[in-house]
Amino acid sequence: MTVPTYPVEIIAPPSAAAAARAHLLHGDSVEQYRRTLADGVDRVARRMAAVDRPGTGITPAELAPVVDRVDLDRPLGDANAALDELEDVYLRDAVWFHHPRYLAHLNCPVAIPALLGEAVLTAVNSSLDTWDQSAGATLIERRLIDWTAERIGLGPNADGVFTSGGSQSNLQALLLAREEACLAATTPAARADLLPRLRVLTSAAGHFSVQKSAKLLGLAPDAVIAVPTDPQRRIRPAAVRDEIARCRLAGLVVMAVAGTAGTTDFGSIDPIAELARVCASASVWLHVDAAYGCGLLVSPTRRHLLDGIERADSVTVDYHKSFFQPVSSSALLVRDRRVLRHATYHADYLNPARMVEQRIPNQVDKSMQTTRRFDALKLWLTLRVMGPDALGALFDEVVDRAADAWQLVSEDPRFEVVTRSELSTVVFRYLPTGPGRELADAANLHAREALAASGAAVVAGTRVDGRHFLKFTLLNPATTVDDVDHVLELIAAHAGRYVHEHTAADLTCHVG
Repeated sequence: MTVPTYPVEIIAPPSAAAAARAHLLHGDSVEQYRRTLADGVDRVARRMAAVDRPGTGITPAELAPVVDRVDLDRPLGDANAALDELEDVYLRDAVWFHHPRYLAHLNCPVAIPALLGEAVLTAVNSSLDTWDQSAGATLIERRLIDWTAERIGLGPNADGVFTSGGSQSNLQALLLAREEACLAATTPAARADLLPRLRVLTSAAGHFSVQKSAKLLGLAPDAVIAVPTDPQRRIRPAAVRDEIARCRLAGLVVMAVAGTAGTTDFGSIDPIAELARVCASASVWLHVDAAYGCGLLVSPTRRHLLDGIERADSVTVDYHKSFFQPVSSSALLVRDRRVLRHATYHADYLNPARMVEQRIPNQVDKSMQTTRRFDALKLWLTLRVMGPDALGALFDEVVDRAADAWQLVSEDPRFEVVTRSELSTVVFRYLPTGPGRELADAANLHAREALAASGAAVVAGTRVDGRHFLKFTLLNPATTVDDVDHVLELIAAHAGRYVHEHTAADLTCHVG
């Protein structure tokens, strides 16, 4: 009897590519996507709920070996295992900006609707360079630009684009100003002669990105002129007028004045309306860096502090500072949309010139970036859930808290304070008395380092008139006066101990 035979199907093991496809997001992997993200959210939520201080005080020397031991060529193969590892290399020692005793830099706790937007935009992964990659995302970004321009008051011809942050916004603003200044140079030789003579005037308390931008734009090493400030650390418009006149007499061309609505250290707001009058009379581009102070655009009580900003040629706003958005979320606004042509380049494969005639809205036509995240979605959902009045109330709250903190510090004889901020910073320092007074700089440096090492609080440091100072930056509405008072006591204890130990040591040496 003949036994029938059947073909045997040999099932080959899945290829590496096939196995890898299981980790990509698509219609068949949505359950894995849902479970994986839920696990990650749960992990962060548990960690955040248990946070009792803004940091652990870990040093680079302690953490770097932990990260260096990770073998990136040997995958763990499992998201939970990767999250376990992430606890050791990141989450355990993360700096938590939501903690009320994080008082250092311009980092804010973030709005939950914005986190929802972050989850959506990263999954869909739109790129905001061309319409055929973004569709509705393009229109949402454009609507938010129009809304912001309306809040500023820039008029019907305004436009703008989202950027990665204030530094990029300031760079693009000065690029546009440079190109406008160069329009009179009709030949390459004339442009070559003009570029070294271009100057930018900015506050002595302004942001370093102005100097950095000038270097990136190929301007002269001394192109940025720091204009003196008044006792409130605001630029002096009369000094700006005088400097414009001096430059012209010297054959120099002031291509822009960069004002500031919220300096990083002092929270000072330049007299924008007066600057606008000076710039208008001299036909000079006025840029206003409102990366910090843009929260005043939605403030129910302090919008008047930005009076005059509507006359600026360009404005920087950082939603990820005072609109409680995750990094990154920023924009550059311009009063005349035509100037954005200076950032336009048409590529046949991406945004050929014919698309302009067809009125196809390609955001790359106005951006310094090509591939760009849909960061506008975070602000869109925040406004649709919370509304601008709620954001303004939160920003008002941190400004009020800073005023309370200033009062607390100014009334404490152990400290000296520089000036009262119009926004939410307090610059101060511990001031020893008697023979330890000369140790003030070292004592304040030590106090900041000791505080950070303890993890109990985080404060910033800066230099004022050549001396070391400390700085509170309040962007967390949950921070209370008691929190500020507690941190001041910690600073005084660390600084006082340093002064005592070093004064005693000096006395011992002197006696010896």
